Amino acid sequence: MKDAIGNVQRVLLLGGTSDIALATLLRLIGQRSGVRVTLAARPGERRAAATASLESRGMKVTEVDFEAADRASYEYAISSSFEAGGDVDVVMVAFGLLGDQQRAWQDVDAALELVQVNYAAAVACGVLIADRMRAQGHGAIIAMSSVAGERPRKSNFVYGSTKAGLDAFYSGLGDAIAADGVQVLVVRPGFVRTKMTAGLTAAPLSQTPEQVAEVIVGGLAAGRQTVWAPPAMRWVMFGLRHLPRSVFRRLPI
Repeated sequence: MKDAIGNVQRVLLLGGTSDIALATLLRLIGQRSGVRVTLAARPGERRAAATASLESRGMKVTEVDFEAADRASYEYAISSSFEAGGDVDVVMVAFGLLGDQQRAWQDVDAALELVQVNYAAAVACGVLIADRMRAQGHGAIIAMSSVAGERPRKSNFVYGSTKAGLDAFYSGLGDAIAADGVQVLVVRPGFVRTKMTAGLTAAPLSQTPEQVAEVIVGGLAAGRQTVWAPPAMRWVMFGLRHLPRSVFRRLPI
């Protein structure tokens, strides 16, 4: 539960090795020590390194195995975090899969993998988290969407369709549970230079995880329901969304 001056005391990161999630956590916590953090992620070197880094900053870290394709895994990760003692102030839904975009629309298994990880598991986690936060009467859920969901492009429309679904779910969830004292913030970043996008050509207006984190934390503090990173992406996507389809399909995007 937040302390007397509103500082976050407990955080759950689903997709705890995400560059954006970790940068957001550091921005949210600042220089305070003693904050309890649960990193829900696949076991391995990346999780161990993230834990060591956070502990060196004075945080109390708990590692939980998390696999988005396994319902029992994410149900346990969420339930164990909320039952560990004390309310959870912030949950970040930051897991996702980019996938092979050419294969995704030509191979059933590849398409279903993206749908399961990016949409189905994200929705299930949202239902579970919302139930817990409604019971405690406060908290914030940060859901990582993408500008790719605003108008799916031919270069990544399977991925974009999963983010469109995630975006719609969490936007609606925010409206449904606002009266229960729970804030839902949907984050729509453009291209972010992370491990997931390594090797890809950076798009215009690309950002670092730290820049996205600044937008996210600012949005939380302002009580926003949606933020764009960078903010200018809102107007870029507004223009693309309203282009005639005959024009849009000819764009090299």
